[in-house]
Amino acid sequence: MKRSRHMIISEILNICSNGASKTKIVYQANLNFRTVNPYIDLLMKNDLITVKQGSTLIYETTDRGLVLLENFKQINNELTGI
Repeated sequence: MKRSRHMIISEILNICSNGASKTKIVYQANLNFRTVNPYIDLLMKNDLITVKQGSTLIYETTDRGLVLLENFKQINNELTGI
């Protein structure tokens, strides 16, 4: 079954909640490098994740992103009960 855009975004926010490299996001979210870039750009543009510069770029979920992630979880729990 194809995942919705919202499910992919919530997975990326969850993965980045403890900090993650792009490689970790790609593998844990089951995406490829070409498809992950637009999601990362969208999340950064909307201040849902930030990037820390270093030897490796680390993406972290912002407080705003954590609130959205919690909302996704609540909605998913409600829909699962139907």
